[in-house]
Amino acid sequence: MRLATIAWQGREQSAVRVEERWVPLHHVDERLTGDLLALIRLEWDAEHLAGLERAAGGVAGNRTVAAGDAIFVPPYRHPRLIWGIGLNYAEHAADLHESQPADPASFVKGDHTVIGHGDRIRLPSLSRRVTTEAEVGVILGRKASHVAEEDALSVVFGITPVLDQTAEDILEQNPRYLTRSKNFETFFAFGPEVVTVDALGGNLPDLEVATVVNREVVRSNRVGNMLHSPERLIAFHTAHMPMFAGDIIATGTPGAGVITPGDAVEARVQGLAALVVTVAGES
Repeated sequence: MRLATIAWQGREQSAVRVEERWVPLHHVDERLTGDLLALIRLEWDAEHLAGLERAAGGVAGNRTVAAGDAIFVPPYRHPRLIWGIGLNYAEHAADLHESQPADPASFVKGDHTVIGHGDRIRLPSLSRRVTTEAEVGVILGRKASHVAEEDALSVVFGITPVLDQTAEDILEQNPRYLTRSKNFETFFAFGPEVVTVDALGGNLPDLEVATVVNREVVRSNRVGNMLHSPERLIAFHTAHMPMFAGDIIATGTPGAGVITPGDAVEARVQGLAALVVTVAGES
Protein backbone atom coordinates (compact mmCIF):
# COMPACT_ATOMS: atom_id res chain seq x y z
CA MET A 1 0.00 0.00 0.00
CA ARG A 2 1.40 3.36 -1.07
CA LEU A 3 0.26 6.47 0.73
CA ALA A 4 1.07 10.17 0.57
CA THR A 5 -0.28 13.59 1.44
CA ILE A 6 -1.08 15.73 -1.58
CA ALA A 7 -2.24 19.26 -2.22
CA TRP A 8 -5.97 18.87 -2.88
CA GLN A 9 -8.46 21.67 -3.47
CA GLY A 10 -6.57 24.16 -1.35
CA ARG A 11 -5.70 21.85 1.52
CA GLU A 12 -3.39 18.99 2.40
CA GLN A 13 -5.09 15.61 2.15
CA SER A 14 -3.89 12.04 2.64
CA ALA A 15 -4.28 9.76 -0.37
CA VAL A 16 -3.68 6.17 -1.43
CA ARG A 17 -2.20 5.09 -4.74
CA VAL A 18 -4.61 2.95 -6.77
CA GLU A 19 -3.04 1.96 -10.08
CA GLU A 20 -2.21 5.24 -11.87
CA ARG A 21 -4.12 7.63 -9.63
CA TRP A 22 -4.13 9.01 -6.10
CA VAL A 23 -7.41 8.71 -4.22
CA PRO A 24 -7.98 11.27 -1.41
CA LEU A 25 -8.87 9.23 1.66
CA HIS A 26 -11.60 11.52 2.97
CA HIS A 27 -13.72 10.21 0.07
CA VAL A 28 -13.61 6.81 1.79
CA ASP A 29 -13.69 7.74 5.49
CA GLU A 30 -14.47 11.22 6.82
CA ARG A 31 -12.13 10.60 9.76
CA LEU A 32 -9.28 10.78 7.25
CA THR A 33 -9.70 14.45 6.40
CA GLY A 34 -6.26 16.02 6.60
CA ASP A 35 -2.76 14.64 6.39
CA LEU A 36 -1.54 11.07 6.73
CA LEU A 37 -1.06 11.28 10.49
CA ALA A 38 -4.85 11.03 10.92
CA LEU A 39 -4.74 7.54 9.42
CA ILE A 40 -1.59 6.42 11.22
CA ARG A 41 -3.01 7.38 14.62
CA LEU A 42 -6.03 5.12 14.10
CA GLU A 43 -3.55 2.24 14.58
CA TRP A 44 -5.34 0.04 12.06
CA ASP A 45 -4.01 -3.43 11.36
CA ALA A 46 -3.18 -4.77 7.89
CA GLU A 47 -6.70 -6.12 7.36
CA HIS A 48 -8.31 -2.74 7.98
CA LEU A 49 -5.78 -1.01 5.74
CA ALA A 50 -6.45 -3.52 2.96
CA GLY A 51 -10.16 -2.78 3.25
CA LEU A 52 -9.45 0.94 2.97
CA GLU A 53 -7.43 0.35 -0.19
CA ARG A 54 -10.21 -1.75 -1.73
CA ALA A 55 -12.80 0.92 -0.96
CA ALA A 56 -10.57 3.58 -2.50
CA GLY A 57 -10.55 1.60 -5.72
CA GLY A 58 -14.27 2.32 -6.08
CA VAL A 59 -13.97 6.12 -5.86
CA ALA A 60 -14.98 7.82 -9.10
CA GLY A 61 -12.18 9.04 -11.32
CA ASN A 62 -13.27 12.68 -11.19
CA ARG A 63 -12.62 12.65 -7.44
CA THR A 64 -9.03 11.44 -7.84
CA VAL A 65 -5.69 12.77 -9.12
CA ALA A 66 -3.69 11.24 -11.94
CA ALA A 67 -0.36 9.98 -10.62
CA GLY A 68 1.61 12.38 -12.81
CA ASP A 69 -0.41 15.39 -11.66
CA ALA A 70 -0.11 14.91 -7.90
CA ILE A 71 1.56 17.70 -5.92
CA PHE A 72 3.18 16.17 -2.85
CA VAL A 73 3.62 17.82 0.52
CA PRO A 74 5.20 16.26 3.64
CA PRO A 75 3.28 13.13 4.69
CA TYR A 76 2.60 15.10 7.88
CA ARG A 77 4.15 18.20 9.37
CA HIS A 78 4.04 17.53 13.09
CA PRO A 79 5.47 14.17 14.12
CA ARG A 80 5.54 13.90 17.90
CA LEU A 81 9.11 12.61 17.88
CA ILE A 82 11.90 12.22 15.30
CA TRP A 83 14.81 10.00 16.28
CA GLY A 84 17.93 10.33 14.15
CA ILE A 85 20.64 7.67 14.15
CA GLY A 86 24.29 8.47 13.57
CA LEU A 87 27.14 6.26 12.38
CA ASN A 88 24.92 3.31 11.46
CA TYR A 89 26.99 2.16 8.48
CA ALA A 90 30.64 1.22 8.97
CA GLU A 91 31.77 3.07 5.84
CA HIS A 92 30.13 6.32 6.95
CA ALA A 93 31.71 6.10 10.40
CA ALA A 94 35.08 5.74 8.67
CA ASP A 95 34.34 8.85 6.56
CA LEU A 96 34.00 10.86 9.77
CA HIS A 97 36.98 9.14 11.46
CA GLU A 98 34.64 7.92 14.16
CA SER A 99 34.58 4.57 15.95
CA GLN A 100 31.49 2.43 15.56
CA PRO A 101 29.29 2.75 18.67
CA ALA A 102 28.27 -0.42 20.48
CA ASP A 103 24.74 0.98 20.90
CA PRO A 104 22.81 3.22 18.49
CA ALA A 105 24.06 6.81 18.50
CA SER A 106 20.77 8.69 18.51
CA PHE A 107 19.57 12.29 18.65
CA VAL A 108 16.22 14.08 18.46
CA LYS A 109 14.93 16.59 15.89
CA GLY A 110 12.01 18.98 16.24
CA ASP A 111 9.06 19.21 13.85
CA HIS A 112 10.14 22.74 12.85
CA THR A 113 12.77 20.99 10.69
CA VAL A 114 10.17 19.21 8.50
CA ILE A 115 9.87 19.81 4.75
CA GLY A 116 8.67 17.59 1.91
CA HIS A 117 9.21 16.61 -1.70
CA GLY A 118 9.82 19.63 -3.93
CA ASP A 119 10.62 21.95 -1.03
CA ARG A 120 13.90 23.77 -0.36
CA ILE A 121 16.61 23.26 2.21
CA ARG A 122 17.60 26.71 3.47
CA LEU A 123 21.23 26.94 4.46
CA PRO A 124 21.67 28.72 7.81
CA SER A 125 23.88 31.79 8.08
CA LEU A 126 25.52 30.27 11.18
CA SER A 127 27.11 27.46 9.17
CA ARG A 128 29.56 27.32 6.30
CA ARG A 129 29.42 23.58 5.68
CA VAL A 130 26.08 21.75 5.51
CA THR A 131 25.73 18.13 4.48
CA THR A 132 22.72 16.06 3.46
CA GLU A 133 22.18 12.39 4.20
CA ALA A 134 19.72 10.01 2.56
CA GLU A 135 18.16 7.51 4.93
CA VAL A 136 15.31 5.04 5.31
CA GLY A 137 12.70 6.48 7.64
CA VAL A 138 10.71 4.02 9.75
CA ILE A 139 7.27 5.25 10.87
CA LEU A 140 5.69 3.72 13.96
CA GLY A 141 2.10 2.57 13.57
CA ARG A 142 1.10 2.09 17.20
CA LYS A 143 2.24 2.77 20.74
CA ALA A 144 5.30 0.68 21.48
CA SER A 145 7.13 0.00 24.72
CA HIS A 146 9.76 -2.68 25.44
CA VAL A 147 9.26 -4.26 22.03
CA ALA A 148 11.31 -7.40 21.36
CA GLU A 149 13.55 -7.19 18.31
CA GLU A 150 11.82 -10.17 16.69
CA ASP A 151 8.45 -8.41 17.04
CA ALA A 152 9.61 -4.95 16.00
CA LEU A 153 8.14 -4.87 12.50
CA SER A 154 4.69 -5.52 13.97
CA VAL A 155 4.66 -1.95 15.34
CA VAL A 156 5.81 -0.33 12.09
CA PHE A 157 3.31 1.42 9.84
CA GLY A 158 5.67 1.89 6.90
CA ILE A 159 8.88 3.29 5.51
CA THR A 160 9.71 6.49 3.65
CA PRO A 161 12.76 8.23 2.17
CA VAL A 162 14.45 10.81 4.41
CA LEU A 163 17.00 13.58 3.90
CA ASP A 164 18.68 14.57 7.16
CA GLN A 165 20.80 17.75 7.15
CA THR A 166 23.75 18.61 9.40
CA ALA A 167 25.69 21.82 9.99
CA GLU A 168 28.90 19.83 9.96
CA ASP A 169 31.23 22.68 10.87
CA ILE A 170 29.25 23.27 14.07
CA LEU A 171 29.31 19.58 14.95
CA GLU A 172 33.07 19.43 14.41
CA GLN A 173 33.57 22.06 17.11
CA ASN A 174 32.30 19.66 19.75
CA PRO A 175 30.35 16.36 19.56
CA ARG A 176 27.99 17.74 22.22
CA TYR A 177 26.73 20.20 19.61
CA LEU A 178 24.84 17.44 17.77
CA THR A 179 21.40 18.85 18.60
CA ARG A 180 22.41 22.34 17.48
CA SER A 181 23.89 21.11 14.23
CA LYS A 182 20.81 19.02 13.32
CA ASN A 183 17.93 21.33 14.20
CA PHE A 184 17.94 24.28 11.84
CA GLU A 185 14.69 24.84 9.94
CA THR A 186 14.30 22.65 6.82
CA PHE A 187 16.85 20.12 8.14
CA PHE A 188 14.50 17.10 7.89
CA ALA A 189 12.78 16.16 4.63
CA PHE A 190 10.63 13.06 4.18
CA GLY A 191 8.23 11.56 1.66
CA PRO A 192 6.79 11.73 -0.90
CA GLU A 193 5.50 8.18 -0.36
CA VAL A 194 5.00 6.03 2.68
CA VAL A 195 4.92 2.33 1.83
CA THR A 196 3.39 -0.08 4.36
CA VAL A 197 5.50 -2.93 5.69
CA ASP A 198 3.36 -5.67 4.13
CA ALA A 199 4.03 -4.20 0.67
CA LEU A 200 7.77 -4.79 1.15
CA GLY A 201 7.28 -8.54 1.11
CA GLY A 202 10.00 -9.13 3.68
CA ASN A 203 12.63 -7.44 1.53
CA LEU A 204 13.58 -4.61 3.90
CA PRO A 205 17.22 -5.78 4.36
CA ASP A 206 17.70 -5.88 0.58
CA LEU A 207 16.60 -2.30 -0.07
CA GLU A 208 19.31 0.04 -1.30
CA VAL A 209 19.45 3.63 -0.09
CA ALA A 210 21.50 6.30 -1.87
CA THR A 211 22.44 9.92 -1.20
CA VAL A 212 22.35 11.76 -4.54
CA VAL A 213 23.54 15.34 -5.19
CA ASN A 214 23.02 16.84 -8.65
CA ARG A 215 22.22 13.38 -10.02
CA GLU A 216 25.52 11.93 -8.84
CA VAL A 217 25.41 9.14 -6.26
CA VAL A 218 27.52 10.20 -3.28
CA ARG A 219 27.22 6.86 -1.48
CA SER A 220 24.82 3.95 -1.42
CA ASN A 221 24.37 0.83 0.66
CA ARG A 222 21.83 -1.81 1.64
CA VAL A 223 19.65 -1.74 4.74
CA GLY A 224 21.02 -5.18 5.59
CA ASN A 225 24.47 -3.66 6.05
CA MET A 226 23.42 -1.38 8.89
CA LEU A 227 25.30 -1.86 12.14
CA HIS A 228 21.96 -1.71 13.97
CA SER A 229 18.97 -2.96 11.96
CA PRO A 230 15.63 -1.15 11.99
CA GLU A 231 14.31 -3.90 14.25
CA ARG A 232 17.20 -3.40 16.67
CA LEU A 233 16.66 0.38 16.65
CA ILE A 234 13.00 -0.05 17.58
CA ALA A 235 13.79 -2.53 20.35
CA PHE A 236 16.58 -0.32 21.73
CA HIS A 237 14.61 2.93 21.82
CA THR A 238 11.36 1.45 23.12
CA ALA A 239 13.31 -0.11 25.99
CA HIS A 240 14.23 3.41 27.11
CA MET A 241 10.95 5.24 26.45
CA PRO A 242 7.60 4.59 24.77
CA MET A 243 7.12 5.50 21.14
CA PHE A 244 3.79 6.39 19.57
CA ALA A 245 1.98 6.17 16.25
CA GLY A 246 3.56 8.60 13.81
CA ASP A 247 6.94 8.77 15.54
CA ILE A 248 9.80 8.46 13.06
CA ILE A 249 13.21 6.79 13.24
CA ALA A 250 15.64 7.98 10.57
CA THR A 251 17.84 4.90 10.51
CA GLY A 252 21.18 6.37 9.42
CA THR A 253 22.92 7.15 6.15
CA PRO A 254 25.40 5.30 3.97
CA GLY A 255 27.12 8.63 3.31
CA ALA A 256 26.70 12.41 3.34
CA GLY A 257 27.17 14.99 0.60
CA VAL A 258 28.11 18.66 1.04
CA ILE A 259 25.40 20.95 -0.37
CA THR A 260 25.49 24.48 -1.74
CA PRO A 261 22.84 26.87 -3.12
CA GLY A 262 21.32 25.65 -6.36
CA ASP A 263 21.96 21.96 -5.73
CA ALA A 264 19.33 19.28 -6.32
CA VAL A 265 19.37 16.59 -3.66
CA GLU A 266 17.71 13.16 -3.62
CA ALA A 267 17.09 10.34 -1.23
CA ARG A 268 16.63 7.18 -3.26
CA VAL A 269 15.21 4.14 -1.53
CA GLN A 270 14.78 1.13 -3.76
CA GLY A 271 11.15 0.54 -4.73
CA LEU A 272 9.90 3.94 -3.49
CA ALA A 273 9.47 7.23 -5.31
CA ALA A 274 12.60 9.35 -4.81
CA LEU A 275 12.51 12.29 -2.42
CA VAL A 276 13.83 15.35 -4.29
CA VAL A 277 14.50 18.80 -2.83
CA THR A 278 16.60 21.81 -3.84
CA VAL A 279 19.00 23.97 -1.85
CA ALA A 280 18.56 27.70 -1.27
CA GLY A 281 20.92 30.31 0.13
CA GLU A 282 21.35 31.56 3.66
CA SER A 283 18.41 32.00 6.01
